[in-house]
Amino acid sequence: MEATTKIKKSVLIKQRKDEAKAQKGGSSIAKLQNCPTSPRKMRLVVDLIRGENVEKALYTLKFLNKEAAIRVEKLLLSAIKNWEAKNEDKRVEDSALFVKEVSVGGGKMQKRLRPAPQGRGYRIRKRSNHVTLIVDSKNNNN
Repeated sequence: MEATTKIKKSVLIKQRKDEAKAQKGGSSIAKLQNCPTSPRKMRLVVDLIRGENVEKALYTLKFLNKEAAIRVEKLLLSAIKNWEAKNEDKRVEDSALFVKEVSVGGGKMQKRLRPAPQGRGYRIRKRSNHVTLIVDSKNNNN
């Protein structure tokens, strides 16, 4: 009878992460958690770059007059760096990167009270959001 070795769950998770990193090519992901902007305001910015070429998206974000654009621009640059780390043998200029997918979800909500007339208190909800950005190359020549 053969003895089976039991592997810890943490070791299995680390092995899966290493396998995922070992895969060359493909898309790269960047996430922004608990960004202190309302999801509605963030979606206005994110909708402008969805499906666009990375270079055009960066220009759009750089010259957009919204506070959320600064954060999305940093996130896009992070996704590009992640793609470069994953595809060390390819150049960003030659690979025709584009914003494959962008999603904005609601994050934690801080609840505050504002004084109101006659001893009442109005509730203020300070919203936050989570942004997930995926960058991929149009020519998938692995």
